[in-house]
Formats: sequence, structure tokens, C-alpha cells
Amino acid sequence: MDDAAGRPNATACGTVGGLWCDRCGEPAGASAHEACRTARTLEPPRYCPSCRRRMKVQVLPTGWRATCVEHGAIKD
Repeated sequence: MDDAAGRPNATACGTVGGLWCDRCGEPAGASAHEACRTARTLEPPRYCPSCRRRMKVQVLPTGWRATCVEHGAIKD
């Protein structure tokens, strides 16, 4: 799935299928996440959108890689 910036395999804040915002970790439908969507154009995700766990994030010269211990890797 592409995010708002067109990056493959990345999940944008509040996308269908994600229960949690991948930037702030709050429920995806609870409030407006416009600031999260804007920030995610430049930043990697911090929370797993499926389980809300904090992910291990590695920023690389060519992009980023985020890994949830339960759901695996998300790559830029």
C-alpha cells in the first residue's frame, strides 16, 4: 500500500486497516491527525498501526526501515 507521499509499504496516519496512528500512537479515528499526516511526509512511522507498539526505526541514507516485534518490518 502507498502512503500519502507515494512511498510503498508505508502506512499513513489513520488509514483504513490501521487502528492506531503510526506517528502519535493514539486511536486513528479519535481526533484529527492532520499534523501527523503532514509530519509523516518527512518522518518514518513510530508506532505500529496494528498493535500500537513502539517500533524500532532505522533511518538510512536511502529511506527508513521500521520494525514491529509482532508484525514485522515496514520499509520505505
